[in-house]
Amino acid sequence: MSIEKARAWLAQFGADGRILELEQSSATVALAAEALGCAPERIAKTLSFMLDTHPVLIVAAGDARIDNHRYKAQFGCKAKMLSAEQAAELVGHAVGGVCPFGVNEGTKVFLDESLRRFETVFPACGSSNSAIQLTIPELEKFSASLGWVNVCKDWQTADEADS
Repeated sequence: MSIEKARAWLAQFGADGRILELEQSSATVALAAEALGCAPERIAKTLSFMLDTHPVLIVAAGDARIDNHRYKAQFGCKAKMLSAEQAAELVGHAVGGVCPFGVNEGTKVFLDESLRRFETVFPACGSSNSAIQLTIPELEKFSASLGWVNVCKDWQTADEADS
């Protein structure tokens, strides 16, 4: 089960006991925010794409959307989201629970700048009713991220978007 992969991964950091298993679904940003009682933008959604022959995960704030121009500038190709079947097979987590913890070998993880404005965020933990509250430094460490990217839009104020 996918949550068990995430739990085993987080155990190496002593964080497996912090996983929240919810009675209601957290499969979408709106559902997760409602279930956790937080603002939707604090949900750290994990978006899955294909880059060359490997899956790439972009962990972004709940109110951010992929900006195709920024994505192409960052990765050199058009953003191509994985289908639900591809995500489960290639990443190791089903849509609704895709997270950057315990992913299949070869999956690359990046964190989007949209997350940096928060002290803590809530990524999923491999199932459609799980989450964990992490600080941004914890998210960096626990996700084995390859670094920060700026590939999202619609989350900045007008002043931030211009800079």
